[in-house]
Amino acid sequence: MDTIDHRTAITNLEPTQRQSLIERSNGPGLLRIGFHLEAILVLGALIAHGVPFWFLLLPVQGILIVFLFTALHESTHETAFKSSFLNTAISSISGFLILIPPAWFRFFHFAHHRHTHDPDRDPELQTPKPTTLTDYVKHVSGLPLWFAAISTLLRNAAGQSADDFVPEKARPRITFEARVMLVLYALIATASVFWGSSLVIWTWIVPALLGQPFLRLFLLAEHTNCPHVDNMFENTRTTFTTKLVRLVAWNMPFHAEHHALPTVPFHKLPNLHEAVRDHLKTTADGYARFNGELVSGYSNHKPSA
Repeated sequence: MDTIDHRTAITNLEPTQRQSLIERSNGPGLLRIGFHLEAILVLGALIAHGVPFWFLLLPVQGILIVFLFTALHESTHETAFKSSFLNTAISSISGFLILIPPAWFRFFHFAHHRHTHDPDRDPELQTPKPTTLTDYVKHVSGLPLWFAAISTLLRNAAGQSADDFVPEKARPRITFEARVMLVLYALIATASVFWGSSLVIWTWIVPALLGQPFLRLFLLAEHTNCPHVDNMFENTRTTFTTKLVRLVAWNMPFHAEHHALPTVPFHKLPNLHEAVRDHLKTTADGYARFNGELVSGYSNHKPSA
């Protein structure tokens, strides 16, 4: 490894190579979202029909549902597709299924990119990362995330959003978005009660609850315990993992690469990785190892009084 930061590494790319890396297209995104949504629908149908050992499919279904977060993320950057319509459509569908308002998330996430791992300005750091085993278990359970998501949705719907990363002129849009989502959730709940159906519970809600811990484990690796510096190769972690994880996560394990050049579509992140891999400062050899080392570090941590 050397001391080249992300800006220098990106500047050193050949102009034709950089242009190729940021070129967007619809094909790869359609294939990826097609696989993702079809897998959710197939598993949902198997669960709904009560196939033998159907309950074993619940966490798998949940992982697929909650990892729509990565589809939301990619569509938010408008790099999932060349088409703005497709980016908006997939971010709306994904955000709805995981309780994250897509327009609100766009402002949140872009603030995260502008101020990555800045303790004073990165909105992701408004919620502290776990520093004890108890905090870790609570965090990984996903329950704090669900409570925060519901709170954000209700606050936005009431027109009481106080998030400083949301521009004043965008607040009516944020309010409208939250109200539409709440109406749709209410209609689904009402229809379920009317027809006496538990389909939504077993194909969506329960799986999402079971799958959220896997997303928490995944997301913890992105920035936890990274130094608070201005180099994306240090303040963001790339995690080496399997092709299956990269498939479901839309290549977001290449996270330092994504932060170094956010305009690169998900399907070209492996190419960017090959171009800058020698400059990466913060990496992990798999999510199990990262989380294992994180937990082992808690035994030596003494929380402040």
